[in-house]
Amino acid sequence: MLDRIRASIPALPPAEQRVAKLVLLDPRAFASLPVSELSERAHVSKPTVVRFCRSVGYDGLADFKLKLAGTVNEGVPFVHRSVDEDDKPGDLIVKVIDNAVSALLKYRNDAAGHAFERALVALTDAGVHGKRIEFFGVGNSGIVAQDAQHKFFRLGVRTAAHSDGHVQVMAATMLQHGDCAVVISNSGRSKDLMDVAEIAQRKGATLIIITASGSPLAQLAQNHNQVLLAADHPEDFDRYSPMVSRMLHLMIIDILTTGVALRLGPSLRPALQEIKRNLRSRRYALPQDDQ
Repeated sequence: MLDRIRASIPALPPAEQRVAKLVLLDPRAFASLPVSELSERAHVSKPTVVRFCRSVGYDGLADFKLKLAGTVNEGVPFVHRSVDEDDKPGDLIVKVIDNAVSALLKYRNDAAGHAFERALVALTDAGVHGKRIEFFGVGNSGIVAQDAQHKFFRLGVRTAAHSDGHVQVMAATMLQHGDCAVVISNSGRSKDLMDVAEIAQRKGATLIIITASGSPLAQLAQNHNQVLLAADHPEDFDRYSPMVSRMLHLMIIDILTTGVALRLGPSLRPALQEIKRNLRSRRYALPQDDQ
């Protein structure tokens, strides 16, 4: 959360920058002080303090202070415990799992509820009105896009996943107003995905970007019909096999899938029940030798 605030400072108005610097100077005090004292210490008005909280991705001052308190008080460590060449299997288990758990807990504290609300509204509206929901990713993020498509198509929506650069450009060009383009990137610097995002914007589709805040791709999510679901982590995006970022992206997809399923409500249940029945009958009708 503090890293996100630090990265956002250059894009903030001067008055909100003063609030950001006050947060970074003493986050524990900021989480406990009333808005009147915060505004006085930052030499800004009370509404400016609230605007700052919304500018960095939170619902307001109360939501911001709640998440900030979780960050500074729970003591969730997010220190990558690098493995050593002489680590035994037991050491690997502890280090890899500790790193994953720390990443998930940190994201729980950092996640902006209002950004997810906007994404869920757009995705649900697209599903209800028969619009397209298309997922875009390359490399490791392409696998996350495929997982997202696998989850969303069971909700009865028109969805697809694209990982080939040429196909991505063609698919983005076919998007229309009311469609959703979900762009997933670990680094936020992929030229292919930048092109997809810009095309989707021009076509009037709602752009939902899952990437690191402060990245070039994240900067595209500035207009009212674009949403940034920031997934920040200390993992080097040039790693051959990203781990933490992949788990965060998959978790974000799970949150979106669950939220859309809940909003679609009872109308979704008959289709899911039929899918389950058909899969069960197919699975257990196989000859013994084929099981």
